[in-house]
Amino acid sequence: MANILVVDDELGIRDLLSEILSDEGHQVELAENAAQARLARGRGRPDLVLLDIWMPDTDGVTLLKEWSSGGLLTMPVIMMSGHATIDTAVEATKIGAMAFLEKPITLQKLLQAVEHGLTRLAVRKIANPYVTLQAGDVQLPGSNGIIHAETVQDTSPKSTQSFLLEKPLREARDEFEKAYFEFHLFREGGSMTRVAEKTGLERTHLYRKLKQLGVDLTRGKRQA
Repeated sequence: MANILVVDDELGIRDLLSEILSDEGHQVELAENAAQARLARGRGRPDLVLLDIWMPDTDGVTLLKEWSSGGLLTMPVIMMSGHATIDTAVEATKIGAMAFLEKPITLQKLLQAVEHGLTRLAVRKIANPYVTLQAGDVQLPGSNGIIHAETVQDTSPKSTQSFLLEKPLREARDEFEKAYFEFHLFREGGSMTRVAEKTGLERTHLYRKLKQLGVDLTRGKRQA
């Protein structure tokens, strides 16, 4: 399971989130302010951070900016607040936050957001096993700008994918997204419902996305 850092100045929130995430099998570290969060980030590499926006010493958005500018935003960050405006949530997302949870946080939304964040982290590691998720530790194999992405299952018809970094961003992104969804379709036996759950997309949106990328929707079922 994952190492999750929970940053919130409210003791009750910290205890509740810690209990829920621990029950899910995660290792949880707690910080009640930005100073403690900095120390926790410096001691290790959390797989995911739940970060409160309104805190007494340094607010969560400022800390997020600090991590981003310092090359330390190498993990998914989910912002939390009971008083933030839409503008604040948008600002945090632009800086690099993965999602925003409004307090009081429901169990279902919390677990969905955490699963989505950890899935994105896993995809990053699959897409580039040379990335250690620490600033300055990126290594590319050779000088041709190719990242090799090895999938989890060796039984896949294509257990290795290569993505050429010199392509235009939109083209490279579409290529990666197509490979990403084909992998999940194969792993889930072509089940759109399970793929939607795994990727965190609404089923209708997922179907449109797959059609847009030109993904063969029957491929996963045939291979399964």
